[in-house]
Amino acid sequence: MSNPERRLKTILSFQSEVVTGHVGNAAARLALQRLGHEAWGVPTIILSSHAGHKGVAGEATSAALLTTLVDALAAQGRLADADGVLSGYLGAAEQAAIVADAVTRTKANNGAALYCLDPVFGDDGKIYARPGVAEAMRTTLLPLADIVTPNAFELATLSGLPVRNADEALLAATALGRPIVVATSVPVGTDRLGTLMLAGGEAFLATTPRLAAVPRGAGDLFAALLFGQMIAGKSVAEALELAVRATWHVLSKSSGAPEMALVAEQEALAAPPHFDGFSIERLELRKRAHG
Repeated sequence: MSNPERRLKTILSFQSEVVTGHVGNAAARLALQRLGHEAWGVPTIILSSHAGHKGVAGEATSAALLTTLVDALAAQGRLADADGVLSGYLGAAEQAAIVADAVTRTKANNGAALYCLDPVFGDDGKIYARPGVAEAMRTTLLPLADIVTPNAFELATLSGLPVRNADEALLAATALGRPIVVATSVPVGTDRLGTLMLAGGEAFLATTPRLAAVPRGAGDLFAALLFGQMIAGKSVAEALELAVRATWHVLSKSSGAPEMALVAEQEALAAPPHFDGFSIERLELRKRAHG
Protein backbone atom coordinates (compact mmCIF):
# COMPACT_ATOMS: atom_id res chain seq x y z
CA MET A 1 0.00 0.00 0.00
CA SER A 2 1.41 3.39 -0.95
CA ASN A 3 1.95 6.03 1.70
CA PRO A 4 0.26 9.35 0.79
CA GLU A 5 2.86 11.15 2.88
CA ARG A 6 5.52 10.05 0.39
CA ARG A 7 3.95 11.59 -2.71
CA LEU A 8 6.20 13.21 -5.24
CA LYS A 9 7.12 16.79 -4.42
CA THR A 10 6.43 19.36 -7.11
CA ILE A 11 8.52 22.44 -7.88
CA LEU A 12 7.44 25.26 -10.18
CA SER A 13 10.54 26.64 -11.89
CA PHE A 14 10.68 30.03 -13.65
CA GLN A 15 13.87 30.08 -15.71
CA SER A 16 15.32 30.36 -19.19
CA GLU A 17 14.67 27.59 -21.70
CA VAL A 18 17.26 26.61 -24.32
CA VAL A 19 16.97 24.30 -27.29
CA THR A 20 20.49 22.94 -26.81
CA GLY A 21 22.71 22.79 -23.76
CA HIS A 22 22.13 22.75 -20.03
CA VAL A 23 21.37 26.11 -18.46
CA GLY A 24 18.22 27.40 -16.77
CA ASN A 25 15.39 24.91 -16.78
CA ALA A 26 17.42 22.63 -19.03
CA ALA A 27 19.73 22.14 -16.05
CA ALA A 28 17.23 22.43 -13.20
CA ARG A 29 14.60 20.08 -14.61
CA LEU A 30 16.85 17.02 -14.83
CA ALA A 31 18.40 17.73 -11.46
CA LEU A 32 15.02 17.96 -9.75
CA GLN A 33 13.71 14.89 -11.53
CA ARG A 34 16.76 12.84 -10.54
CA LEU A 35 16.03 13.81 -6.93
CA GLY A 36 12.54 12.38 -7.33
CA HIS A 37 10.55 15.56 -7.81
CA GLU A 38 8.11 16.76 -10.42
CA ALA A 39 9.55 19.84 -12.16
CA TRP A 40 7.22 22.25 -13.92
CA GLY A 41 9.30 24.56 -16.08
CA VAL A 42 7.91 27.98 -17.01
CA PRO A 43 10.12 29.69 -19.64
CA THR A 44 11.09 33.30 -18.97
CA ILE A 45 13.01 33.41 -22.24
CA ILE A 46 13.47 30.91 -25.07
CA LEU A 47 16.88 30.74 -26.74
CA SER A 48 18.62 28.48 -29.22
CA SER A 49 21.45 28.05 -26.68
CA HIS A 50 22.94 30.01 -23.83
CA ALA A 51 24.10 33.49 -24.75
CA GLY A 52 27.77 32.55 -24.70
CA HIS A 53 27.47 30.74 -28.03
CA LYS A 54 27.83 32.62 -31.29
CA GLY A 55 24.68 33.13 -33.31
CA VAL A 56 22.32 32.70 -30.37
CA ALA A 57 18.70 33.57 -31.16
CA GLY A 58 15.45 33.81 -29.25
CA GLU A 59 13.31 36.17 -27.25
CA ALA A 60 11.89 36.80 -23.81
CA THR A 61 8.49 35.46 -22.90
CA SER A 62 6.05 38.38 -23.01
CA ALA A 63 4.47 39.53 -19.77
CA ALA A 64 1.07 38.73 -21.24
CA LEU A 65 1.99 35.14 -22.07
CA LEU A 66 3.73 34.58 -18.74
CA THR A 67 0.65 35.88 -16.92
CA THR A 68 -1.60 33.65 -19.01
CA LEU A 69 0.48 30.59 -18.14
CA VAL A 70 0.41 31.34 -14.41
CA ASP A 71 -3.34 32.05 -14.49
CA ALA A 72 -3.95 28.76 -16.29
CA LEU A 73 -1.92 26.84 -13.71
CA ALA A 74 -3.94 28.48 -10.96
CA ALA A 75 -7.25 27.73 -12.68
CA GLN A 76 -6.24 24.07 -13.05
CA GLY A 77 -5.40 23.86 -9.36
CA ARG A 78 -1.73 23.31 -10.13
CA LEU A 79 -0.44 26.06 -7.86
CA ALA A 80 -2.21 24.38 -4.97
CA ASP A 81 -0.20 21.23 -5.71
CA ALA A 82 3.19 22.95 -5.74
CA ASP A 83 5.54 22.38 -2.80
CA GLY A 84 7.94 25.07 -3.88
CA VAL A 85 8.76 27.78 -6.40
CA LEU A 86 12.23 28.29 -7.88
CA SER A 87 13.11 31.30 -10.00
CA GLY A 88 16.29 32.04 -11.90
CA TYR A 89 17.04 34.09 -15.01
CA LEU A 90 14.36 36.58 -16.01
CA GLY A 91 14.02 37.80 -19.57
CA ALA A 92 12.65 41.21 -18.57
CA ALA A 93 12.20 43.26 -15.40
CA GLU A 94 8.38 43.16 -15.57
CA GLN A 95 8.48 39.38 -15.17
CA ALA A 96 9.46 39.77 -11.51
CA ALA A 97 5.95 40.90 -10.52
CA ILE A 98 4.44 37.87 -12.27
CA VAL A 99 6.79 35.49 -10.47
CA ALA A 100 5.98 37.24 -7.19
CA ASP A 101 2.26 36.74 -7.87
CA ALA A 102 2.83 33.02 -8.52
CA VAL A 103 4.79 32.71 -5.27
CA THR A 104 2.06 34.51 -3.31
CA ARG A 105 -0.69 32.36 -4.80
CA THR A 106 1.26 29.17 -4.24
CA LYS A 107 1.88 29.99 -0.59
CA ALA A 108 -1.77 30.98 -0.11
CA ASN A 109 -2.73 27.44 -1.18
CA ASN A 110 0.10 25.70 0.67
CA GLY A 111 1.47 27.39 3.76
CA ALA A 112 4.43 25.00 3.81
CA ALA A 113 5.56 25.88 0.27
CA LEU A 114 9.02 27.43 -0.05
CA TYR A 115 10.36 29.99 -2.50
CA CYS A 116 13.97 29.85 -3.67
CA LEU A 117 15.29 32.92 -5.47
CA ASP A 118 18.37 32.30 -7.58
CA PRO A 119 19.17 35.91 -8.53
CA VAL A 120 20.72 35.23 -11.90
CA PHE A 121 21.80 38.62 -13.16
CA GLY A 122 25.59 38.83 -13.18
CA ASP A 123 29.04 37.39 -12.56
CA ASP A 124 32.72 38.22 -12.93
CA GLY A 125 32.15 41.81 -11.88
CA LYS A 126 29.41 42.71 -14.35
CA ILE A 127 25.66 42.55 -14.80
CA TYR A 128 24.57 40.64 -17.91
CA ALA A 129 20.81 40.59 -17.33
CA ARG A 130 18.61 43.06 -19.16
CA PRO A 131 18.19 46.56 -17.69
CA GLY A 132 16.10 46.67 -14.54
CA VAL A 133 16.17 42.92 -13.83
CA ALA A 134 18.64 43.08 -10.94
CA GLU A 135 16.69 45.93 -9.34
CA ALA A 136 13.38 44.08 -9.78
CA MET A 137 14.84 40.98 -8.16
CA ARG A 138 16.06 43.04 -5.21
CA THR A 139 12.86 45.00 -4.62
CA THR A 140 10.14 42.55 -5.71
CA LEU A 141 11.45 39.00 -5.25
CA LEU A 142 14.05 39.15 -2.48
CA PRO A 143 11.50 40.12 0.23
CA LEU A 144 9.48 36.97 -0.60
CA ALA A 145 12.37 34.52 -0.66
CA ASP A 146 12.82 31.79 1.92
CA ILE A 147 16.10 30.78 0.26
CA VAL A 148 18.43 32.99 -1.81
CA THR A 149 21.35 31.55 -3.79
CA PRO A 150 23.49 34.39 -5.21
CA ASN A 151 27.03 34.05 -6.46
CA ALA A 152 29.62 36.28 -4.82
CA PHE A 153 29.09 39.15 -7.29
CA GLU A 154 25.31 38.98 -6.98
CA LEU A 155 25.54 38.89 -3.19
CA ALA A 156 27.76 41.98 -3.22
CA THR A 157 25.36 43.77 -5.56
CA LEU A 158 22.24 42.88 -3.54
CA SER A 159 23.79 43.74 -0.17
CA GLY A 160 25.92 46.70 -1.19
CA LEU A 161 28.85 45.12 0.65
CA PRO A 162 32.13 43.66 -0.64
CA VAL A 163 32.42 39.87 -0.92
CA ARG A 164 36.09 39.01 -1.25
CA ASN A 165 36.31 36.20 1.30
CA ALA A 166 34.17 34.08 3.60
CA ASP A 167 34.07 36.65 6.40
CA GLU A 168 32.76 39.33 4.08
CA ALA A 169 30.32 36.88 2.49
CA LEU A 170 28.89 36.13 5.93
CA LEU A 171 28.36 39.81 6.68
CA ALA A 172 26.74 40.38 3.27
CA ALA A 173 24.52 37.33 3.66
CA THR A 174 23.38 38.59 7.07
CA ALA A 175 22.55 41.98 5.53
CA LEU A 176 20.04 40.39 3.13
CA GLY A 177 17.85 39.46 6.08
CA ARG A 178 16.41 36.28 4.54
CA PRO A 179 15.91 32.96 6.37
CA ILE A 180 18.47 31.06 4.28
CA VAL A 181 21.22 32.61 2.16
CA VAL A 182 23.65 30.45 0.22
CA ALA A 183 26.48 32.27 -1.55
CA THR A 184 28.51 30.48 -4.21
CA SER A 185 31.91 31.21 -5.77
CA VAL A 186 33.27 32.81 -2.61
CA PRO A 187 37.08 33.12 -2.88
CA VAL A 188 38.97 30.95 -0.38
CA GLY A 189 42.71 31.41 -0.75
CA THR A 190 44.15 31.30 -4.24
CA ASP A 191 43.07 27.87 -5.44
CA ARG A 192 39.75 27.13 -3.74
CA LEU A 193 36.16 28.32 -3.89
CA GLY A 194 33.65 28.31 -1.09
CA THR A 195 29.89 28.01 -0.81
CA LEU A 196 28.68 29.76 2.32
CA MET A 197 25.32 29.02 3.94
CA LEU A 198 23.65 31.16 6.59
CA ALA A 199 20.52 29.49 7.97
CA GLY A 200 18.65 29.70 11.24
CA GLY A 201 21.48 31.21 13.23
CA GLU A 202 24.01 28.71 11.87
CA ALA A 203 26.65 29.16 9.21
CA PHE A 204 28.51 26.57 7.14
CA LEU A 205 31.26 26.84 4.57
CA ALA A 206 31.83 24.11 1.98
CA THR A 207 35.04 24.44 -0.03
CA THR A 208 36.29 22.71 -3.16
CA PRO A 209 39.30 22.96 -5.46
CA ARG A 210 38.91 25.68 -8.07
CA LEU A 211 38.22 24.32 -11.58
CA ALA A 212 39.32 25.93 -14.82
CA ALA A 213 37.28 26.50 -17.98
CA VAL A 214 33.94 25.31 -16.66
CA PRO A 215 30.85 25.73 -18.88
CA ARG A 216 27.78 27.82 -18.11
CA GLY A 217 24.94 26.59 -15.94
CA ALA A 218 26.70 25.68 -12.70
CA GLY A 219 24.68 28.13 -10.65
CA ASP A 220 21.40 26.94 -12.15
CA LEU A 221 22.32 23.34 -11.42
CA PHE A 222 23.44 24.07 -7.87
CA ALA A 223 20.32 26.06 -6.93
CA ALA A 224 18.05 23.28 -8.21
CA LEU A 225 19.99 20.58 -6.36
CA LEU A 226 20.09 22.54 -3.11
CA PHE A 227 16.38 23.38 -3.26
CA GLY A 228 15.49 19.87 -4.29
CA GLN A 229 17.38 18.38 -1.34
CA MET A 230 15.71 20.81 1.06
CA ILE A 231 12.25 20.07 -0.34
CA ALA A 232 13.05 16.38 0.16
CA GLY A 233 13.57 17.04 3.86
CA LYS A 234 17.35 17.09 4.16
CA SER A 235 18.90 19.29 6.84
CA VAL A 236 20.45 22.52 5.61
CA ALA A 237 24.00 21.24 6.13
CA GLU A 238 23.30 17.94 4.39
CA ALA A 239 21.56 19.69 1.49
CA LEU A 240 24.55 22.01 1.12
CA GLU A 241 27.06 19.16 1.10
CA LEU A 242 25.13 17.03 -1.40
CA ALA A 243 24.48 19.95 -3.77
CA VAL A 244 28.10 21.11 -3.71
CA ARG A 245 29.50 17.62 -4.25
CA ALA A 246 27.14 16.87 -7.14
CA THR A 247 27.75 20.19 -8.86
CA TRP A 248 31.52 19.94 -8.50
CA HIS A 249 31.51 16.41 -9.89
CA VAL A 250 29.57 17.44 -12.99
CA LEU A 251 31.83 20.45 -13.53
CA SER A 252 34.98 18.37 -13.06
CA LYS A 253 33.80 16.12 -15.89
CA SER A 254 32.92 19.13 -18.06
CA SER A 255 36.06 21.27 -17.82
CA GLY A 256 36.90 22.74 -21.22
CA ALA A 257 33.63 21.55 -22.79
CA PRO A 258 31.04 23.93 -24.28
CA GLU A 259 28.25 22.48 -22.09
CA MET A 260 27.97 20.64 -18.79
CA ALA A 261 28.10 16.85 -19.09
CA LEU A 262 24.80 16.69 -17.26
CA VAL A 263 23.23 13.71 -18.99
CA ALA A 264 26.39 11.63 -18.96
CA GLU A 265 26.95 12.33 -15.25
CA GLN A 266 23.34 12.33 -14.09
CA GLU A 267 23.87 9.48 -11.62
CA ALA A 268 25.91 11.89 -9.52
CA LEU A 269 22.97 14.26 -9.12
CA ALA A 270 21.19 11.92 -6.72
CA ALA A 271 24.28 10.10 -5.41
CA PRO A 272 27.21 12.52 -5.54
CA PRO A 273 30.57 10.82 -5.10
CA HIS A 274 33.14 11.91 -2.54
CA PHE A 275 36.30 13.51 -3.89
CA ASP A 276 39.64 14.71 -2.62
CA GLY A 277 39.73 18.34 -1.59
CA PHE A 278 36.14 18.72 -0.42
CA SER A 279 35.58 20.08 3.07
CA ILE A 280 32.68 21.51 5.05
CA GLU A 281 32.89 23.33 8.36
CA ARG A 282 30.55 25.07 10.76
CA LEU A 283 31.51 28.71 11.18
CA GLU A 284 31.57 30.54 14.49
CA LEU A 285 28.84 33.03 13.63
CA ARG A 286 29.20 35.58 16.42
CA LYS A 287 32.98 35.72 16.20
CA ARG A 288 32.95 36.29 12.45
CA ALA A 289 29.99 38.67 12.42
CA HIS A 290 31.40 40.98 15.12
CA GLY A 291 35.12 40.64 14.65
